[in-house]
Amino acid sequence: MRPQVLFPLFADIASLQGIGPRFAKLIGRLAGTRLVDLIWHKPVSLHDWSQQASIATAPEGTSVTLKVVIVEHKPGRTPRLPYKVIASDDTGFMDLVFFRGHKDYLQAHLPVGQVRHVSGKVERFDGRLQMVHPDRMLDEAGFATAPSIEPVYGSTEGLPQKTLGRAIHQALDRCPVLPEWQDSAWLRKQSWPAFRDALRKLHAPRMLADLEPTTPERQRLAFDELLASQLALSLARARMRRQQGRSIKGDGVLRARALAALGFKLTPSQEQALEEIFADQASGQRMLRMLQGDVGAGKTLVAFFAMLNAIECGAQAALMAPTEVLARQHAQSLRPLADAAGVSLGLLTGRERGKERDALLERLAAGDLKILIGTHALITESVVFQDLGLVVVDEQHRFGVHQRLALSGKGHLPADILVMTATPIPRTLQLTAYGDLDMSRLREKPAGRQPIVTRMRPLADLEEVIDRLKGALAQGARAFWVCPLVEENEDLDLTAAEERFDVLNHHLPGQVRLIHGRMKPAEKDAAIADFRQGKAGVLVATTVIEVGVDVPDATIIVIEHAERFGLAQLHQLRGRVGRGAKPSSCLLLFQGPLGETARARLECICGTEDGFLIAEEDLRLRGAGELLGERQSGLPGFRLADLTVHAELLKAASDDARLIVARDPALETPRGEALRTLLYLFQQDDAVRTIRSG
Repeated sequence: MRPQVLFPLFADIASLQGIGPRFAKLIGRLAGTRLVDLIWHKPVSLHDWSQQASIATAPEGTSVTLKVVIVEHKPGRTPRLPYKVIASDDTGFMDLVFFRGHKDYLQAHLPVGQVRHVSGKVERFDGRLQMVHPDRMLDEAGFATAPSIEPVYGSTEGLPQKTLGRAIHQALDRCPVLPEWQDSAWLRKQSWPAFRDALRKLHAPRMLADLEPTTPERQRLAFDELLASQLALSLARARMRRQQGRSIKGDGVLRARALAALGFKLTPSQEQALEEIFADQASGQRMLRMLQGDVGAGKTLVAFFAMLNAIECGAQAALMAPTEVLARQHAQSLRPLADAAGVSLGLLTGRERGKERDALLERLAAGDLKILIGTHALITESVVFQDLGLVVVDEQHRFGVHQRLALSGKGHLPADILVMTATPIPRTLQLTAYGDLDMSRLREKPAGRQPIVTRMRPLADLEEVIDRLKGALAQGARAFWVCPLVEENEDLDLTAAEERFDVLNHHLPGQVRLIHGRMKPAEKDAAIADFRQGKAGVLVATTVIEVGVDVPDATIIVIEHAERFGLAQLHQLRGRVGRGAKPSSCLLLFQGPLGETARARLECICGTEDGFLIAEEDLRLRGAGELLGERQSGLPGFRLADLTVHAELLKAASDDARLIVARDPALETPRGEALRTLLYLFQQDDAVRTIRSG
């Protein structure tokens, strides 16, 4: 159960004074529904109310404090018109403007003839100075005791800044003194304050520098959040390591046959990755490894040899892909090697039904089928393996942890897990999202691959681009043309794939095919087959081709509205070409004018093919939350830590977490008990349950 000391922080925000159902709903949407969510909602700026001015000298568009006399109230003639209060000083007059202003409230707070200190942004409307909804309206006594500097929080429409600020400070007042979970020597070395002191300082900035992520209090809180995340991952990893595994060490016979049929040597990175994988498989402990490789680096081949190693020991293997297109691509590319090795291979997607599916599942359960490739269909209850030894999960970020575990749990003993990704992941994000996995990287591309020349052009040059494409097709080239949407979306003003297909088909009659996610599987297969066989020279597609369409003869890819894509996705799409021995090119068509970040993104992709450099730049430009799609990829959404700034703290938190689990796996020491509080505070309850369940 959650420690009693934390109960006040997990109360509902509706328990705060002045927060009724309407404000509670708005705050809940903005920050969260509990007090603990409010204390993590950090300031984004500050108001300096010490900036005094007169009405005549107040700079327009700037927040200032004015000392005025209230002259007159002028309610709107209808409820839709604003309520105005005329105020003056020795230098002139101005209007205090309130939309849906309540007469009784305003007359009580701004009585005619009285002096008031009003703070807010000065603007000009219809030739008159005005201040709309002043942030503060204080009498002389209130002004004398009010703080001159106040934090500004990110808010939402309908939620006044002062209401949000008042709620946050009420939540802070309810924050109890908590046991210290950080190592005392580490705290002294960093000169960091205690947790509650750091939290109060975070919400009481005195200058803009206090908002920086490098202040001692922000670093302390960021480290707390990172340690909670890393400790939760380390506990989960330790639990999975304790699960009984099996020693898989084949005799190499099947692998030798496949290698002989391959016709080329493995790259040094592939050989190194296989050494690491085979060592894991032989260890007797469960393998949990991620295989990272740039587009075209040969990850699937490495995974296939790992599967053969398991099959040499009498076990079976499964490969789960996120899309049917990719599953079929894997089956098609691996079947010749499986045949050469004398290993049976089957395919299971939503398309296999009836007697065909029943016969396949019967062979699987009997152990006659050694490799099964498929989509999410693999984790359905009807899929039963005789002896599952290895699970390979492709494009890991598209599956949740529970899906990979559901498949690996289909063996008599928990199966080894090898996850693959062609989306290079920066080292900082490896720790946060995949800290439970060991890592292998493929750095080289297979021998004979040509570099891809990448250029950017404005969409205004479309006619010229089509003319050049026509010339390339006449010389036997094949090209992908990628559009971001299937149908016209007026809000985003993006060209639909269907419309672009019509335009290209007009210029290149009979040479263009279309593929998108809403087509029937048979229609997709037919379009890809025509393109692969050279019956069509251009394949117009949405990002459905990002993974899984392998046409080595394709040497051109045009990506329309490239400014709308993330760096990692652009890199993935570009990887559809450059897969054969011919030189390839990628053209990024953009809608100008380009913003600074969009231009930096496109220039980066034009300047390098190194996916790992691209991933680091993507992290710098977009931040961790957006990199792979926070919810889709399972990346944690940090409230206090900024991985572009706190990368060193993340490494320290990871090291500390592993040390804690090695020394105190049940968190029973005094520091361990305090760390349980930390886990609950950052809502890592699953980690505590992991300890209890062993």
